Amino acid sequence: MLTEKDIDQIEAHGLTLHKVYKQLETFNHGIPYANVITTASLGNGIQAIDEKDQKHLEQYFDERKDDLDIVKFVPASGAATRMFKFLHEFLENYNPEKDIFRTYNKKNPNEDLETFFSSLGEFAFVNEVRKKIRELYPDYKKSPKGKRYFYFVNAMLGNKGLNFGEMPKGLIPFHRYKKYATTAFEEQLIEAADYAAVKDDVYLHFTFSEKHVDIFKEEFNAIKSRVSRKTKKTYHISYSFQNSDTDTIAVNPDNKPFRNSKGELIFRPSGHGALLQNLNDVNADIVFIKNIDNVATQEYNSEISFYKKLLAGKLLQLQSKIFAYLKKLQGDVSLEEVKEIQSFVWNDLDVKDIPHGISSMIEFLDRPLRVCGVVRNTGAPGGGPFWVKNGEGQVSLQIVEKSQIDMDSERQRGIVNEATHFNPVDIVCGLRNYKGEKFDLMKFADPGTGIISEKSESGKPIKALELPGLWNGGMAHWNTVFVEVPQITFNPVKTVNDLLKKEHRPNA
Repeated sequence: MLTEKDIDQIEAHGLTLHKVYKQLETFNHGIPYANVITTASLGNGIQAIDEKDQKHLEQYFDERKDDLDIVKFVPASGAATRMFKFLHEFLENYNPEKDIFRTYNKKNPNEDLETFFSSLGEFAFVNEVRKKIRELYPDYKKSPKGKRYFYFVNAMLGNKGLNFGEMPKGLIPFHRYKKYATTAFEEQLIEAADYAAVKDDVYLHFTFSEKHVDIFKEEFNAIKSRVSRKTKKTYHISYSFQNSDTDTIAVNPDNKPFRNSKGELIFRPSGHGALLQNLNDVNADIVFIKNIDNVATQEYNSEISFYKKLLAGKLLQLQSKIFAYLKKLQGDVSLEEVKEIQSFVWNDLDVKDIPHGISSMIEFLDRPLRVCGVVRNTGAPGGGPFWVKNGEGQVSLQIVEKSQIDMDSERQRGIVNEATHFNPVDIVCGLRNYKGEKFDLMKFADPGTGIISEKSESGKPIKALELPGLWNGGMAHWNTVFVEVPQITFNPVKTVNDLLKKEHRPNA
């Protein structure tokens, strides 16, 4: 199936023939759906923490954090293309020389488009766009409404304009304050000072596309004095890219390798699961994970940071007990102590398949730990917390994406529809063991999970393979605790109109 030329191309890409054959095997055999037993809910896999204990956990973290290595890890590789999807469609379909906007809008009613155009002055990027309009369209003010709308969108998204659709989402202006506008990148820096600082230093790690490294560095150089002055902290920023050796081969609908017009194989990035390797390279005691677009204006930071500290306090509290138990299990341990440990595993770690025997208990406890904030289900897309049975019959708490569930099964679909909470990617991770050594995170992923999706390449249908997701299959064998947090902690920007919500509109 593969030629010598193919093998040379595979090796030049940083992949091995063995890896590619395994990927082709996965396409042929498929990836089994997750066997979801029931949804996690309050009291059944999701912990609700009362106000008194919340404050205690915040304090517990604050008292210990200055002795820890802490990093905030922000996946930021996504381009802003989908954020402007309905505006790209407007550019493709609207003819400014022939169409009258009112008539066009009646034939193609689009609530998003109406909201956007009626709120232009509210967006943080409006002044940048207006400046570009003056360069490109000197007749803008004399033009009819539809043409002005077209000019505005083209100045914002077009190749000769600001080209926002091809920019990283983290560098789009999100919030407009009195004197300046901020990007999601800047807001992530400022927010981190409230909970991820160790004394006067804040360490953040961003993952993004290699082609964007220079513009991120330019942005940081432009804002770092302002951010440091505001927070009175020193920032240490590191970057990494999705390694090409995590790419996967693309195939035709019949699972044969897809070739381009030159007869070459096509390799595609394998989704956010590839970032497990990037996370594995982070050397820290505690890592906060948060998506780049999940930010709010700075007036909400103290409230949001409270819940970050709460999750971290919960993790440190659990970790303290786990480490003490692991040390105890290395020596003589009484039956009462074994029962105490088993009770902790059942009650505090929400584990129903309790390990028996000293070696099994050590193996179970000696794993990376994560505490995940989950919010009430409001219909937002994304994964959620479920009880899942694996191939060996073990039931555990997992974050599962909808695409991993067989929605053609009435029973599985019913469980999904009953879900009360979802995962906003608000995760605190403990990456070192009780001896202070860093875990090899690759050993705790489930390679049998992943997603086969249908895409297109040069207008032709292909299949693409995504690795086990960073916070689902990539962390399948971590010890996991779900804690309910309020909606204010989740403010993603999936579409440009999300920036009109109050959490993205500064009061000052």
